[in-house]
Amino acid sequence: MITHYFVTFLTGIAAGTLGGLLGIGGGIIVMPYLRFIVGLPTMYSAGTCIIAVFFTTFGGSIKHYRLNHIDFRTIVPVIVSGAIMSIVFSLIFPHLKLFSRWLDLAMGILFLIISSRMIAEAIWLSNGKKSLLHNNISKSKGKLWQKISIGSIAGILPGLLGIGTGAILVPAFTFFLGMPIKIAIGSSLACFSLNALFSSTLKASQGFVQWEIAIPIAIGAFIGATIGAKLNKIFSSKILHLIFGIVFLYVSAKFIILFWGVKI
Repeated sequence: MITHYFVTFLTGIAAGTLGGLLGIGGGIIVMPYLRFIVGLPTMYSAGTCIIAVFFTTFGGSIKHYRLNHIDFRTIVPVIVSGAIMSIVFSLIFPHLKLFSRWLDLAMGILFLIISSRMIAEAIWLSNGKKSLLHNNISKSKGKLWQKISIGSIAGILPGLLGIGTGAILVPAFTFFLGMPIKIAIGSSLACFSLNALFSSTLKASQGFVQWEIAIPIAIGAFIGATIGAKLNKIFSSKILHLIFGIVFLYVSAKFIILFWGVKI
């Protein structure tokens, strides 16, 4: 039992570290762990995962704020629209029990998108393209409707799937709002920290959180997020993008094949 809690704690640290480093919620590690290692049903995996996502984003946001990596003036509309959508889809969540099999398919597709993005970025850097990792300029652009649209789309995932949205927010902030990558990472964590707070509170009140698992993961995630944010300052993420991209291609396949009722 102690070993089980320790492994869960280490999973939280790994998720938090990756989240703080790359501006994602860590759910891409926590969700497969809960679903395939612990064996929680989809609904309870989502509810427990979002607790870890909140602590990852909260811990990472604090550290990135101290590093001046968050552009609050730009992301307020994203935060507000995302929070609203998180609440709406969290309220819908309990009515999806009959469709939990389809949530597995949604997870598989989401992980496929994430892994593709990570591998593409690794190839981009490997081809000698100039990285924006050391650019700390906080000036960004973007129209109000773009920010509201980005926030609304990003707010759906924490409410519906219990997973963070850094895989959406970081590239959206970079390509549509013109943020340097470090500012995009910090701002991404700040945005869905509030989304995750609302979503985790509602899922806990709905009874979809396994607290004996959520607590050690959350503690580990908070610690890991501060570590990841520190690594973000000095660490090139090219190799990490490639490794995790390949790993999550496999995770994506597991979710999609699970949807068809086949175990791998």
